[in-house]
Amino acid sequence: MVILVDGPEGKALPENPRDDTGNPIRLVRGNGYERFEFYGEYVEVDGERVPVYRWCYRTSIAE
Repeated sequence: MVILVDGPEGKALPENPRDDTGNPIRLVRGNGYERFEFYGEYVEVDGERVPVYRWCYRTSIAE
C-alpha cells in the first residue's frame, strides 16, 4: 500500500495502490497519465510505515 497526495482536483484516486517499490506510479485518468513519485516521506497507518507518493506531473496518452 502507498499513499497518493497532491493529485489534480476533481479526479478520484485509488484508495490503496500497491506499488511500493520506489518506482514512479503512473495512473490513467481521462486522456492522460497522472504521475506520482516517492520523495522519501513515510506516514504511519494502522501501525505500518507507508510510503507517500506525491503528484508531480501529467502527460497525454499518445495516439
